[in-house]
Amino acid sequence: MANERARQLRRTMTRQEVMLWQKLRTLREFGFHFRRQSPIDSFIVDFECRRARLVIEIDGGQHNRPELAALDSVRDSQLKTLGYSILRFWNHDIDQNVEGVLQVIHSKLLDR
Repeated sequence: MANERARQLRRTMTRQEVMLWQKLRTLREFGFHFRRQSPIDSFIVDFECRRARLVIEIDGGQHNRPELAALDSVRDSQLKTLGYSILRFWNHDIDQNVEGVLQVIHSKLLDR
């Protein structure tokens, strides 16, 4: 069930997810392979690098709503118990400074 949902999410990625996905693929030359819309436990994360145990989430404005922010917090806590670090970026960050976002991600990967 999760795999089918992940496939569906891959087909309907947001513009910002597509933009970041193209950049994340360049990190392969440094040995970091990312999966997009990847199932982890009961979640589907936007991007995952298993080697570095890093999850990247791209959030739209709806994540400002208190109920979604609370769910994100619970989700992040559960992913952390599985050994993952989580980086969250707003759509606006990707639109305005995708290279800066990529630098933050690359730095985090090198710190692990």
